[in-house]
Amino acid sequence: MDNTSPEPPGLATAGDRSPAVGINQGIVNTGDTTVQVPLVLPSPADVPAPHGMHNLPRPVGHPFVGRVAEMAALERALQPRNERAARHVVTQAVSGLGGIGKSTLALHFAHGHRSDYTAVWWIDAETPETITSSLGQLTVRGNPGTNTSGVPSAVLAEWALAWLDTHPGWLLVFDNVTHPDHVAPYLARLTSGNHLITSRLTYGWHDLDATPLHLDVLTPSAATSLLHQLAGLDDSSEPTAARELADELGCLPLALEQAGAYIRRTRDTYSSYLHRFRTKAARMLGTPGNGDPHGVTIARTWRVTLDTIAERDPLAVRLLHVMAWFAPHAIPRALLANASDEEDAELDALALLNDFSMITLSEKTADIHRLVQAVARTADADDPHRTELAIQEAQFTSATLLHNALPNDPTANLAGWPCWRALLPHIDAYLTHTHPNTDTTDTFKILFQTSQFLWSQGQVTQAARYANRSAATSARIKGEDHRVTLASRMNLADIYRDAGDLDHAIPLYEQIVSDSIRIFGKDHSNTLAVRNNLAYAYREAGKLEQVIPILKQNLADRIRIHGPDHHDTLSARHNLSGAYREAGDLGRALPLLKQDLADSVRVLGEDHEHTLRCRENLADAYLEAGNLSQALSLLKRTLNDTIRAFSQTHPRTVHLRFHLAHAYLEAGNLGRAIPLYEQALAEGIRVLGEDHADNLAYRSHLAAAYLAARDLGRAIPTLEKNLAESIRVFGEDHPKTHEARDSVEYLRTILAQIFQRTRP
Repeated sequence: MDNTSPEPPGLATAGDRSPAVGINQGIVNTGDTTVQVPLVLPSPADVPAPHGMHNLPRPVGHPFVGRVAEMAALERALQPRNERAARHVVTQAVSGLGGIGKSTLALHFAHGHRSDYTAVWWIDAETPETITSSLGQLTVRGNPGTNTSGVPSAVLAEWALAWLDTHPGWLLVFDNVTHPDHVAPYLARLTSGNHLITSRLTYGWHDLDATPLHLDVLTPSAATSLLHQLAGLDDSSEPTAARELADELGCLPLALEQAGAYIRRTRDTYSSYLHRFRTKAARMLGTPGNGDPHGVTIARTWRVTLDTIAERDPLAVRLLHVMAWFAPHAIPRALLANASDEEDAELDALALLNDFSMITLSEKTADIHRLVQAVARTADADDPHRTELAIQEAQFTSATLLHNALPNDPTANLAGWPCWRALLPHIDAYLTHTHPNTDTTDTFKILFQTSQFLWSQGQVTQAARYANRSAATSARIKGEDHRVTLASRMNLADIYRDAGDLDHAIPLYEQIVSDSIRIFGKDHSNTLAVRNNLAYAYREAGKLEQVIPILKQNLADRIRIHGPDHHDTLSARHNLSGAYREAGDLGRALPLLKQDLADSVRVLGEDHEHTLRCRENLADAYLEAGNLSQALSLLKRTLNDTIRAFSQTHPRTVHLRFHLAHAYLEAGNLGRAIPLYEQALAEGIRVLGEDHADNLAYRSHLAAAYLAARDLGRAIPTLEKNLAESIRVFGEDHPKTHEARDSVEYLRTILAQIFQRTRP
């Protein structure tokens, strides 16, 4: 994979991201495109629950101690045989300090009761994205042999939820929930099994009807017993020193595990370890980590352990510092492979960290506790492992590693989507832990490309957050007037527009136009491109009186600068014709569309994507003019040409099938329209993913066709599904959601009126 990551595209390229004119929606690309088509998943209800299906991590390697009362409380609440659980779902939350043993308790319960449930599924609930990803893995497990690599995480998770709905009696463990809102939608929807939640939060669980169980530190006797087992020493070995050490470590399980691992590996004694710990305590007390007193004890243990690790392999310490900037779970080991100039050196370094319980290794990933990370990100002048320089170098190294791991072409490279999903939590963690003023060129590229990936996935709110910071970073590093800065601001404006936030998009476009004229001149391609996108924003705001003058000027400028046959000139004419259509001026639109089609055939060829778009939009214009026969003829020809030029399942083919269905609907031929609408929606979901905006249009028009056929039994659920999907993908206040809600309310009003008229 090429990791050179060129600078973001210029404004001319960004301009090409505008929607096609007319009723076309989405990103318009030119040239050949290869689309990976995900397989159709079977109905969740038809997939049986394999006996004992679970994804639980391995149980702890030492006997479980000190949680007798807590385990009994879990069994009373969650045991499927108890009377309460038999009547309805039970949600149990376990809260407490990080490192207190919440996950260990949940894991011990889940392993001990696996046979009591139809399925037991462990969910990494660190972020909403990891919840979606974990649920998606349930889909992967339930469909062995099916290639789901190109399917968006949200689609996989939705299948998993449907599967759970039809297979009652499961246990979901939401591990390390960071906010109750992240799990609330799942608790509300899934009501045929049990939920076990672990979280550092002690509040908010009553609102979710969850029974809270707060986990405190171990008792001194339990902590001492745990230390004996971890260190591999019997109870008679220095009993006083063992008790004193357990007390010094705050009876915190994570600190006990680290100390026990150190003693076992080095064949040390309790008294020797305690002496070394106490002699270094004054220096480590100056760095409280996350401010919690328990964090101080972890910081002490971390320093003592790192002294020994540094003597054996300094790279291991550097890796720990680098990992401190990522999310704590599922750090891809491949991400760390280039952290050293020596090939495979990181393998021994990671193994050493794993030996001392500083991290937990699996075959492909590594986990590190967040409190260890907090210490590793905090400078201490008295700690040679945590100098300002070492921490700064680790931060910059982690950014470089992230940047080098990004797949190419975040919007169109479906094969790279699984990698993006794996990297997103670590990108988000890095940006959360760093101040924008420390962003580098690598950070800027991460921000820009991630915003584009999130945009392509329909996650426009998060995409805007990344795009905003990328624009600010570029302005700081390269200057306000640099072309890359203008490209970043253009990217942000495009995302605002796609999110329906025209109040932010339009002023930003206007400022970019002004800056581009000042910096590059009014005839520069960047200026013309951003002026074109400003026109699109005006059009979406209903300001057609401002749209047409801009597009007319753009066409005149393109002809003057490039000539009549340049591709940009053809696109400019096409855009102007679309604006005339939008304004209802078919007298001007039709001649332009015909000229554009003829010129495109002559210059680009019959099968070029621009030619196909021209023919499609000309057919739409005929449809609007009431010339149904010409419209249908052109659309059928364009559909066949698109299948030949691309494929049966190319996004353009799906869209053409939708347009042909719409033409049949206008012609009153419901027998042809409805099957085409249904086919377009099914293929749109399969090819584009459940969250793509085009699917909302397909579903909305399908509902209209059902309504025209007086099939209310299918029309109403289809419209309600569309509204639910729009809320899920875009949020309550997005324009697309308002449209979907208006459609539902309109139909309900009509039905109410009919009911009122027919009442006796």
